[in-house]
Amino acid sequence: MALRETLIQWLRPLVFLGRNIASLIGAVITTSTGITLMAFWAFQIITAARIPPYFGVIFYLILPALFVIGLLLIPLGALWRRHKLRSQRALPSIYPQIDFHDPMLRRTAYGLAGLTVLNVIMVGSASYRGVEYMDSVSFCGQTCHTVMQPEYTAYLNSPHSRVACVSCHIGPGASWFVRSKLSGVRQVFAVLLHTYETPIPTPVENLRPAQETCEQCHWPEMFQGDKLLIRTSFSDDEKNTSSTTVLMMKIGGVTWARAVGIHGRHLDPPQRVRYTTIDRARQTIPRLTYTEDDGTVVEFISTDQKVTPEQLDKGETRIMDCMDCHNRPTHTFLLAGDAVDQAMSESHIDPTLPLIRKKAVEALEAQYPDLETAQRQIASSLDDFYRTKYPGVYQKQKRVLETSIGEVKNIYLRNVFRDMKVTWGTYVNNIGHMNSAGCFRCHDGSHVSKDGKQITQDCSACHALLAVQEQNPQILGQLQVRSPGSR
Repeated sequence: MALRETLIQWLRPLVFLGRNIASLIGAVITTSTGITLMAFWAFQIITAARIPPYFGVIFYLILPALFVIGLLLIPLGALWRRHKLRSQRALPSIYPQIDFHDPMLRRTAYGLAGLTVLNVIMVGSASYRGVEYMDSVSFCGQTCHTVMQPEYTAYLNSPHSRVACVSCHIGPGASWFVRSKLSGVRQVFAVLLHTYETPIPTPVENLRPAQETCEQCHWPEMFQGDKLLIRTSFSDDEKNTSSTTVLMMKIGGVTWARAVGIHGRHLDPPQRVRYTTIDRARQTIPRLTYTEDDGTVVEFISTDQKVTPEQLDKGETRIMDCMDCHNRPTHTFLLAGDAVDQAMSESHIDPTLPLIRKKAVEALEAQYPDLETAQRQIASSLDDFYRTKYPGVYQKQKRVLETSIGEVKNIYLRNVFRDMKVTWGTYVNNIGHMNSAGCFRCHDGSHVSKDGKQITQDCSACHALLAVQEQNPQILGQLQVRSPGSR
């Protein structure tokens, strides 16, 4: 009986004060959104249908938020009525009796108890599903379509296309999860108010340390051996003459024979390299320190980059990690010539079409006012060229030409986004040193220590050149490897 009396004492004010418009509206909102959510979840479980990103925003974020708002309105309405009655001196000193012998009241109380349990379950489920949805690739890449279209497109065409965005951008643990959601709120307002930068800058200053993300899969201490790289390019002559460079990249760590590769020199042991940069993109590095195998720390200062002590003091000093070289590991954008060479080496663009390399690059690098015009004029310029200059090729290889033109258009779609001011060369890739400073940010011959020691520029320190721009490299025959550009 004590429990029954206690329950009645709690319910008296709730029943009396709950009869107000705000609480009723809250009950209606909670009931309607709750029924809608349950129906949606049942549909999703039964059909396993893929939900479009904007539907996900509605069913995983907006409706659960309305559900919680409805729940909050119920007690807030009761508090509002209590305040109003108290100000009117009409609040009863003793709330009206509740008679549980009344069948209707008893059923209502049981119903409210059951709904309370159901509400707790639904809030928990909605919270879980909302977090799960906000961690999905579709939410990251497709919800803010225009803003994220360049990065999402590059992601889909990357080696990490089956790795969830949050695995690299957030990683495990609660602290970075909370930080990412707070940052996400700021980004939402930036999108709504159109205050975001174009192009979106690489968020190097806000990235989690690579040891806590990249190295969960890529373990530097286990990098061993060398890697054979074959790079084929094509000339702008009529025959699209191919030439191949073959490199043996020394990417390993420290081996049993104490041979040290690229990763060993830069990452093993941890904190081997510290550097100071004075620009946001980390392209200007006037000072760095290197820890030798015996523990000696050597400081190198650039003699070419004239910076003041004040600039150095204001610069960012950090420990080198994966992202200092692999700064575009997933969101990679190619230059027009490199993209065409790659497509030709993979036969997506037929190298037998005369002058296709030259004309494709010209079409890609031309200025267009919008995407639709670009697609139309790329196709028409290439089609008109072969129809007028090479009518025989146009007739005999029409299907091959159509396929090649389609690939040229796809290259444009993957690399140029006018709305976000992303075009050829917008984003610098620090891997290598052909299209940007990359390795030469430090290995430029101008970084010198106090005793006159320089950071090496010796090509053989990082790779062995087995063939350089050769049409039919002998080494590939010896390795029984077919050159991608051979026909």
